[in-house]
Amino acid sequence: MIKRYGVEGGKGTGGQALPFAKAVAADGWLYVSGQTPMVDGEIIDGGIVAQSTQAIQNCLDIMTEAGFGKEDIVHMKVFLSDARYFQSFNKVFKSFFSEHPPARVCCVADLVVDCMVEVDLTCFNAKFKS
Repeated sequence: MIKRYGVEGGKGTGGQALPFAKAVAADGWLYVSGQTPMVDGEIIDGGIVAQSTQAIQNCLDIMTEAGFGKEDIVHMKVFLSDARYFQSFNKVFKSFFSEHPPARVCCVADLVVDCMVEVDLTCFNAKFKS
């Protein structure tokens, strides 16, 4: 069975409706769509630390809504708009995941939203396996 989260209310910059689910669960797996440092459809002010914190928290909020915990995170993808943000992002990452660090990839990309960072998560929990 496939369950989609956030299809009915995802909002992007300027309040536009987003054409994808915030997350999709299938057979114990949860795929959280890329999250930017957005609150109420607007990118938050602040530098890479504030934006990284918000982007990760947005992923965790979606994951928690679906019933998953930090210990269920298998992999994170990180997209930074500038390689100079790498060390600062790592400090934020470590503050969230010191006990259960997931596997991770981090790359520099030209983001389609005017922000410094975007992250997504892949989670697994056998209790949701069909």
